[in-house]
Amino acid sequence: MNVIPKPENTSCPRCGRSFECRVGSINLCQCQAIRLTEAQRQFVSSSYQECLCAECLQVLQTEHIQLVN
Repeated sequence: MNVIPKPENTSCPRCGRSFECRVGSINLCQCQAIRLTEAQRQFVSSSYQECLCAECLQVLQTEHIQLVN
């Protein structure tokens, strides 16, 4: 029997919004909608150690693109 871990309700450390983190089922997590390059992941992790909401990941991805262009 496959048991899917329950999502964790958490707050985004960047914006404070509540979201469901599915770190135990990462393929079902809201963050999977945002495809970050390795450089973008490093950019995000240089400021944040915890999971972020998809909206903030999108904003940080855009910020990184603007910085390198």
